[in-house]
Amino acid sequence: MSESKKRIIGRFDKADFPVLDLEGISVKIDTGAYTSSIHCDEIIEKDEVLYCKFLDEEHALYNGKEFIFKDYDIIYVRSSNGMIQKRYQIESKIKLFNKIYKISLSLSSRQEMRFPVLLGRKFLSNKFIVDPQLIDLSFNNQHQTNEH
Repeated sequence: MSESKKRIIGRFDKADFPVLDLEGISVKIDTGAYTSSIHCDEIIEKDEVLYCKFLDEEHALYNGKEFIFKDYDIIYVRSSNGMIQKRYQIESKIKLFNKIYKISLSLSSRQEMRFPVLLGRKFLSNKFIVDPQLIDLSFNNQHQTNEH
């Protein structure tokens, strides 16, 4: 995709995850991360089925809804402190700038983090140019569009 077709995204934003029944979730744009990740609570793998709940009680949008995935992968991710972690990865969808994109999300425990979702280079590549001086471009765009 040419540079002119890429959208500018700031360092933080809010996104919807329609398949996961989550709206207005704070996301951090993380060009230092290759994979994208989402905070999960109670991740359990049993009989080749994955059970989890997205976010946790610390997050205002936590709904306690359990999701079941039969199609998932196991990946190994090097965290910011250099440790390699085994993580589960699912395929899902994300809505930014009123457009729905496919996204691979690794499931992680991020309860101490301000942002329950990190968007990494694998997702950002060929779609976005990151401007670290800006925030909430998709969120603000969506709300301006809805007001007209």
